[in-house]
Amino acid sequence: MARAAPYDRDKTLDAAMSLFWDKGYHATSLKDLEGALEMKPGSIYAAYKSKENLYLLAMERYFERFRGQFRDQIAQAPSPLQGLAGHLRGYAGLLPDDAKCQACMLLKTFVDTRTTEPAIAAQSQAYLDAMRHEIALAFQAAAAQGQVPENSDFNALARQFQAYVNALRLELHQGTAAKDLSVLTETMAQQIEALGLLAS
Repeated sequence: MARAAPYDRDKTLDAAMSLFWDKGYHATSLKDLEGALEMKPGSIYAAYKSKENLYLLAMERYFERFRGQFRDQIAQAPSPLQGLAGHLRGYAGLLPDDAKCQACMLLKTFVDTRTTEPAIAAQSQAYLDAMRHEIALAFQAAAAQGQVPENSDFNALARQFQAYVNALRLELHQGTAAKDLSVLTETMAQQIEALGLLAS
């Protein structure tokens, strides 16, 4: 009997992440996973133990990738505050079919599983909290450079910024016209940049 071809873990996790991100935990069937991962049911369970475990791994991959992109953007910007404003402006430049145009996988997960899959919902909440902490660190770095008042509530600023991001991603998911989205992102970015005026 011929052996099944070894699976590429990175490739299959990317495929699972994309599928789960699009359809959600409950709406994704084993048949969907078979097609996306190009694996038989037995191979999927042998590699990942359960649908829940595969979802948790896919969600972790999403979080690590998004956090890494955010960190890189802040580090490469002329200043932390400009990096934060630039992150918001970046949503206006995404192509309509770009996967990043979808609503946040973490937020979608929390809404989808809050009353049915407590372990998954709790992990999504933990990732959302961790992302908010990353944003707070960026505001702290801006304060250290004199761009934001040192007595600012960095957690509150991070929560506001995260709300902006979630709102923009929802607009993208809903197909908001590019012109309207551009106006919205610019308004939000300018509100972030205005914090620099308070520090001067």
